[in-house]
Amino acid sequence: MVKKIVSTPNAPAAIGPYSQAVAGEHTVYVSGQLPINPQDNSMPADVSDQVRQSMRNVIAVVEAAGGTAENIVKCGLFIRDMSSFGQINETYQQFFRENAPARFVVEVSQLPKGADVEIDAIAVL
Repeated sequence: MVKKIVSTPNAPAAIGPYSQAVAGEHTVYVSGQLPINPQDNSMPADVSDQVRQSMRNVIAVVEAAGGTAENIVKCGLFIRDMSSFGQINETYQQFFRENAPARFVVEVSQLPKGADVEIDAIAVL
């Protein structure tokens, strides 16, 4: 397998010793994307807006690897409050109207930079 590092200015830069994504021959592993706007490093306060921004970041990284949202086969959502699950689902589903990828959601006690949401993904090209 050839390992390729994927990077794009259309998603936030890594804030630690990791890559935005690593691609193999046909698979892209997208690191957890915080809801940070890459243009101004701002983070929305509303959880729905955070889901939107995290998904935009995930898709930007997948696009940098040569794919689209349709290539995403699995997402992992890390959320700080399971009581916002319904609101998160409502926003998340806007990105996958048909043939949604496999997914998991877990509640965590904290996320970097005080985010309420972080989303990672696997895409097949």
